[in-house]
Amino acid sequence: MVTEGEPTDFVKVLHLLVLSFTWGMQVWVSFIAGFALVWQVTLHTFGLVQSKLFPVYFYCLLGSNFVSLTVYAVYHPRELLDWHESVQMVLYFVALIMAGLNAQWFGPVVTEAMYQMREVEKEHGLGNQIGLTSQREAYAKLKEQDPKYKSYNSRFGRYHGLSNLCNLIGFICTTTNLIYTALNLSTI
Repeated sequence: MVTEGEPTDFVKVLHLLVLSFTWGMQVWVSFIAGFALVWQVTLHTFGLVQSKLFPVYFYCLLGSNFVSLTVYAVYHPRELLDWHESVQMVLYFVALIMAGLNAQWFGPVVTEAMYQMREVEKEHGLGNQIGLTSQREAYAKLKEQDPKYKSYNSRFGRYHGLSNLCNLIGFICTTTNLIYTALNLSTI
């Protein structure tokens, strides 16, 4: 169904609210909550909280990116897109794909590896410290001595990095779309 013409006020408000919700959630989860939490609770508590928070976060991103892409696509038929609108459509699509990768693949793999690492750490009395730096040598020694832990840690690092990259790409896409939307408002 191709919709031509101007969207209703309801659709405009919905689009702006969903886009703002997405951006605000990305800022909070990516740049504030994690950094504040990691210095306030034990590492195992931090991992447990993240393992419960991230699936909700990723699926909220997936849903809100889907709504944003759908609303945008309905009111911007492909045949009528100019260059800027085409870029914006691609950014909505990329943000959706990044959220989907995190929700369906990277997030669950990171969580699984984190729980595997956690079990080995518990056996060695690690994970009950607050912050990332207090027992750095003990973690390095554990990686050297336990090949299973080294494998879990490597897998965790690889997929955590990919998850972070997807999250950053999605954030950049959302930020760009929000800026573009703001620059095209007729009034504030």
